[in-house]
Amino acid sequence: MPVDPQQTLYYKRARFSSRLPKSYLYTPAHFWLAEIEPKLWRIGFTRFALRMLGDLVEHAWSVAVGDEVSPGQIIGSVEGFKALSDVYCVASGQFVCGNVELERDSSLLDNDPYDRGWLYCVSGTPEPAAVDVVGYTGFLDATIDKMLTKPDTGEPPCQNPAT
Repeated sequence: MPVDPQQTLYYKRARFSSRLPKSYLYTPAHFWLAEIEPKLWRIGFTRFALRMLGDLVEHAWSVAVGDEVSPGQIIGSVEGFKALSDVYCVASGQFVCGNVELERDSSLLDNDPYDRGWLYCVSGTPEPAAVDVVGYTGFLDATIDKMLTKPDTGEPPCQNPAT
């Protein structure tokens, strides 16, 4: 993604950092949506989602061009070195296409996640839970805080027990 400082929010928390396009919408499931023309949405994984999945090596779609899709519907899968994951739809409307460039170069997901590394397009409307970039940083803060908390005590992992 060409970096335009006026159109980019720089985010950093703990050991995670990312540049987030301000004009995109984001979902709690760590997808981004960019309206490329009225009611046509290009959708991809956020940098955070990609970090959790690891390097992606393969993907497949379980829907065809023109199929009706809805938020939460499984529309495909991705396989990475860390995980195999379903790809959920984050918009209502018609599945337009998957990114054919990824078949030739899956590294686009990691190297250019907010531009050439998009996953699929939907003609329709984003899911109701989609938020702007400021709302998404709230999701990121909550997710990272939860990851940094000890599951058994609710305390930060580096806190010394009382003696």
